[in-house]
Amino acid sequence: MAGNDWINSYLEAILDVGPNLGDVKSSLLLRERGRFSPTRYFVEEVITGFDETDLYRSWVKAQATRSPQERNTRLENMCWRIWNLARQKKQLEGELAQRKAKRRLERERGRREATADMSEDLSEGEKGDIVSDVSAHGESNKGRLPRITSVDAMETWASQQKGKKLYIVLISLHGLIRGANMELGRDSDTGGQVKYVVELARALGSMPGVYRVDLLTRQVASPDVDWSYGEPTEMLTPRNSEDFMDEMGESSGSYIVRIPFGPRDKYIPKELLWPHIPEFVDGALSHMIQMSNVLGEQIGSGKPVWPVAIHGHYADAGDSAALLSGALNVPMLFTGHSLGRDKLEQLLKQSRLSRDEINTTYKIMRRIEAEELSLDASEIVITSTRQEIDEQWRLYDGFDPVLERKLRARIRRNVSCYGRFMPRMVIIPPGMEFHHIVPQDGDMDGETEGNEEHPSSPDSPIWSEIMRFFTNPRKPMILALARPDPKKNITTLVKAFGECRPLRELANLTLFMGNRDGIDEMSSTNASVLLSVLKLVDKYDLYGQVAYPKHHKQFEVPDIYRLAAKTKGVFINPAFIEPFGLTLIEAAAHGLPIVATKNGGPVDIHRVLDNGLLVDPHDQQSIADALLKLVSDKQLWARCRQNGLKNIHQFSWPEHCKTYLSRIASCKPRHPQWQRSDDGAETSESDSPSDSLRDIQDISLNLKFSLDGDRSGASGNDNSLGSEGNADRKSKLENAVLSWSRGGLKDQRKAGSGDRSDHSSSTGKFPALRRRKYIFVIAVDCDSNEDLLDAIRKIFEAMEKERVEGSIGFILSTFMTISEIHSFLISGGLNTNDFDAFICNSGSDLFYSTINPEDGPFVIDFYYHSHIEYRWGGEGLRKTLLRWVGSITDKKAGNQEQIVTAAEQLSTNYCYAFEVKNAGMVTPVKELRKLLRIQALRCNVIYCQNGTRINVIPVLASRSQALRYLYVRWGIDLSKMVVFVGDSGDTDYEGLLGGLHKSVILKGICSSASNQLHANRNYPLSDVMPVDSPNIIQTSQDCTSSDVRDSLENLNLLKS
Repeated sequence: MAGNDWINSYLEAILDVGPNLGDVKSSLLLRERGRFSPTRYFVEEVITGFDETDLYRSWVKAQATRSPQERNTRLENMCWRIWNLARQKKQLEGELAQRKAKRRLERERGRREATADMSEDLSEGEKGDIVSDVSAHGESNKGRLPRITSVDAMETWASQQKGKKLYIVLISLHGLIRGANMELGRDSDTGGQVKYVVELARALGSMPGVYRVDLLTRQVASPDVDWSYGEPTEMLTPRNSEDFMDEMGESSGSYIVRIPFGPRDKYIPKELLWPHIPEFVDGALSHMIQMSNVLGEQIGSGKPVWPVAIHGHYADAGDSAALLSGALNVPMLFTGHSLGRDKLEQLLKQSRLSRDEINTTYKIMRRIEAEELSLDASEIVITSTRQEIDEQWRLYDGFDPVLERKLRARIRRNVSCYGRFMPRMVIIPPGMEFHHIVPQDGDMDGETEGNEEHPSSPDSPIWSEIMRFFTNPRKPMILALARPDPKKNITTLVKAFGECRPLRELANLTLFMGNRDGIDEMSSTNASVLLSVLKLVDKYDLYGQVAYPKHHKQFEVPDIYRLAAKTKGVFINPAFIEPFGLTLIEAAAHGLPIVATKNGGPVDIHRVLDNGLLVDPHDQQSIADALLKLVSDKQLWARCRQNGLKNIHQFSWPEHCKTYLSRIASCKPRHPQWQRSDDGAETSESDSPSDSLRDIQDISLNLKFSLDGDRSGASGNDNSLGSEGNADRKSKLENAVLSWSRGGLKDQRKAGSGDRSDHSSSTGKFPALRRRKYIFVIAVDCDSNEDLLDAIRKIFEAMEKERVEGSIGFILSTFMTISEIHSFLISGGLNTNDFDAFICNSGSDLFYSTINPEDGPFVIDFYYHSHIEYRWGGEGLRKTLLRWVGSITDKKAGNQEQIVTAAEQLSTNYCYAFEVKNAGMVTPVKELRKLLRIQALRCNVIYCQNGTRINVIPVLASRSQALRYLYVRWGIDLSKMVVFVGDSGDTDYEGLLGGLHKSVILKGICSSASNQLHANRNYPLSDVMPVDSPNIIQTSQDCTSSDVRDSLENLNLLKS
């Protein structure tokens, strides 16, 4: 076979290289650092280009003709190894096919079950695949926002926004971000995303109706980077600053705000940022609350101006934005930029690393979970192209285009979706700055005529660097700008050019393949592509017709486009798949027609610009024909150029921002609800002790009593008393707390029930936790109440003096209901007033202890419910969970005994509880989350008490989020909180570690109880544990009360 001849000749050529590749011990699968490996390149080419049969026949031929010579022996061994590699690849492909089949079956089953719940009133649009006026992703073609086609249209839209004063928060965590002289390409984290978010923030800040934009990122004060990355704040100067300055207010404009988190003196890659995300969230939350209050004083008539949206960029920022959105109850937007599931599939296909090795290197499973959470929490997901939706987002459990279409149809008809939610996918191409671009007129034979606005510029130095390669530099230039990456398909372009004689006679080819000093210093993959290009140049004798400069600066790129346009050339992007294609827009802005791959984003760009031709990147002849057609047909070239220049404004930043702001306006406004009160009086956050009366009035208006903490009280329907009793109790509360605020009430708690005296100077603060110096949160998850009681007593004993003084308050944070807590406290000899607050049901309910025993033991914060109810599935979720419970049975038992049962007495309106008889036979928590996400049900599933209980609560509710709520609601400083946990805990354990609060791990408590819960995690707990954090400390094994106190002293919270 011809293929085998080529294989053998290539192998012989490799052997001729000699000692440089004689390192037989080095695996073909390992990365050869700093040296090109023909062997590796050959393996990759063969495995992708030939099937296993060809490889096997090649090996048989080598074996049949072997001789004593070392050459043939090595040839045999090499063929054998390659054949084994091909078998491995086939095995991996089979596993990939199985995963896809499993995913498809799970998706279809989820659709069927979701549709069954909504089947009683399906419309025609929901039943079939006919899209009619609804796009595949829920966008109506009839109602689609019109593009701005003229300056007048933009001015009309702008005049409609004048009265608005929006506050927008963008988040981009990794890389080095600053407004000027961006170090793009410095490392893999500082690339196109950095430029995009900075320009987006700058452009949004210049838009009418936008008062302030904050771009939150990481503060890096490392000697390895420039000092500017350590500055807390940097203002982004708007491009068109002349008109903008007249409308600026005291704090208006766009700013980069750098939040310190993670190692203070190190610049670390994004894969190592995950353990430090909670610390960023707490710091960002503090900034946003402070800024909202400042803006409230300036433009909000004294009322806080909350962000209209929080927009996360990339998975790490999406995870942060979800938590911040939940903490502040404001809408969230998300842009993935690059998606983890797609990257995982690509890495598995390459077969160089196992799944575990991929996760160790890239922390890919943590990244995927962050993207799933972003889908759960986002109102809108912004993408650049339809390809990103069709081929990347559909890989996720939380997004199904078919189910989304059904849900959108129901929403338009105002029909219930039974607790199911899907984020809206919106395509908004990235914007560009065009104000500095002057399309090149004239040609190589005549200079461009200048004018007063745009005088003719001298030739750029990069022009001579390019033209020195050419025998005839005046021929049209075919320009490609791409990294020397196999995915960019540069070798096919060179082959197409080399084998098409008319094209070679008519045009030159210019290849900018990044910057390089020496081939030996390049990565093996990049070096292999570059060497292939050089060999092809030699093979087709393209000297004098192909340019491949070694260096170019970022600011020289416009000059490169100008030269190509001046020669009446063409820009080409032949990548196998291109997610977006920003270079195509840049080329069009400079008046260059394009030839681009038909796979991915270029399809959307071409649909708008209509300035070139699309080709199959695998079809070499198609590429050559398209280039020849554009270069030879001057009328076609001129028409494509004109179309590009005419339509390019649709990719401008004003157009991008107009669509962006219109989408934000379509979101239902959300913000902290306690800012409204029944009588119109507004309460605001205050750090001053003089706001006691406002606190009392606020709490009396907004909180209700629950006598016994049963389901009705915890769920918001207080039916435990008659209406007269409720009215009388509310009246008593208001009178009591108002009297108390004037100093009329004294603390009558006796020493036997907790002995925490309160100073008369601070009796005006309510609830009690607001006047504490420190808040200690006991979040120890134990198998038995006895173990939990023992841990509480140790902590109380360690802090006995401070408890008596009243300087420390305590919060009990647990999976239990308030009724269970009440029983637990009574049986343990504790008083409800020993704690200032109770976080119950894994974070879905929040109670405060009351001052007067006559008023009942607890007060429930119903505003907390309004804060966490976003996307709560309610009855639709409950039905799905009951169906799942019915499917979990012990088939070995004769009567198929139920393993999981619904615990109605433990459930509330915001927590569905289930009891587990055999934890070992229950689906892992990640599988239950996946099942619910596939059906578009958004919730937080928590396995508790060593897997014997399951709590299902709202998606943005948790015990850690409840602590942030206390900060937002009452101004309790997170850095003054101490969270006590055991060695392990419920499946929400990781959320309790990290952040601005201090954490004390009580060694020996719950050391092995919950290990099985964490064994089947999506990612190892070590990926998110901030082991080097100064805020986390561990006690000695089987700690005593003195060990607890020693740990607190080591955290500098107590004096020795």
